[in-house]
Amino acid sequence: MKFNYIASQPDGKVIQGQIEAKDVSGVLQFLSSRGLRPVSIKPVRESEVGGGISGGKITIADQIFISKYLSLMLKLGTGLLQAINILIEDFDKKAVRSFLMEVRDNLEGGRPFFSTFAKYPKIFSQVYINLVRAGEASGNLDSVFENLTNSLAKEKMLRDQVRSALIYPILLLSASVLILVFLVMYALPKIANVFEQGGFTPPLFSRIVFTVGLFFAHYGFFFIGLAVIALIAAFFAYKNSMGFRRVIFSIIHEIPVVRDLMNKSALQRFAATLSELIKAGIPLTDALEITAQTVGNVDLHDALLRISREGLAKGLTVGEAFRREPFFPKTVVNLMAISEKAGHIEEVLGTLSDFYSSEIDNSLKSLVSFLEPVMLMGIGIIVGLIALSIIVPIYQLTTQF
Repeated sequence: MKFNYIASQPDGKVIQGQIEAKDVSGVLQFLSSRGLRPVSIKPVRESEVGGGISGGKITIADQIFISKYLSLMLKLGTGLLQAINILIEDFDKKAVRSFLMEVRDNLEGGRPFFSTFAKYPKIFSQVYINLVRAGEASGNLDSVFENLTNSLAKEKMLRDQVRSALIYPILLLSASVLILVFLVMYALPKIANVFEQGGFTPPLFSRIVFTVGLFFAHYGFFFIGLAVIALIAAFFAYKNSMGFRRVIFSIIHEIPVVRDLMNKSALQRFAATLSELIKAGIPLTDALEITAQTVGNVDLHDALLRISREGLAKGLTVGEAFRREPFFPKTVVNLMAISEKAGHIEEVLGTLSDFYSSEIDNSLKSLVSFLEPVMLMGIGIIVGLIALSIIVPIYQLTTQF
């Protein structure tokens, strides 16, 4: 659940922000760990979350375009409001134009630039919003948008890489399912009826397979409907329930190849995100909190929160805090400790991000090479059993004449 909070710092300065927590006590604990005194804590209503923009959807490609051209125009000395007006004229996509016009209206009304992005957290990530907020506060929006362009481009490249690698296994799985549905719900019942009407009793093995076919011919669509409902329910439960997400992760982590790919993807996202946040001047503890919300891995999410709240907030060094978390490989822990002493954490994290990007490519190839023979073997065994259940009684029937 998300909460908006207003709190005062020890020097009397009042700040505001948003945090994901189970309840109000979690927000209070977060504020207390940073020496902040709560002034107001309010849950974010669903209507305030900003689910979409009129006119369609803003994709990651749109975000790259916005970031790239804002960076270029700001570097050339163009004023922010003028740059937004130029983008409005150049963009044909209705959703982007609608969003940019809202940005312009807020700027003309004296509201912060980042506030429009913060209104749509389902479109713009917490990393994007906080980087824009930091860039606006420091006057380095051109550099922030340049970094955002690079990081979003890398993220899109990884997504495309994963999609292209999994296209063939998904097509193979879909074709296999359609073949099985046809055989079990249409072909088998027809053949079973032929034997039944002909008065010939097939062998026990064939009768079992035919019985399964007849059962699914009568109740197959019912089970398909149940499966679709279960998948939809599981999707929404995964989106909204951390407990269900933990169960799914624990099941997936039993598959070595998939576990390896997911861990590397999470580490790459962690390194890239934290590097950008630190470059923007966001304090390390806050950067870790923001990064935890974006990594997409339950174990890494919990580890980063512990590092921030139970490690750094209590005086541990970066190396000591990371060393307490078994999720991180020793290489990452050692590099974090060394980079802390050298004062170049963001550079080391950038290098780690590039390293894990190449590792993800290798893991994808291993995953695809693992999935293809497994699926082919599985469909081959099932089709072979069905074929045998048909061929054996036909052979016995022909030998009687």
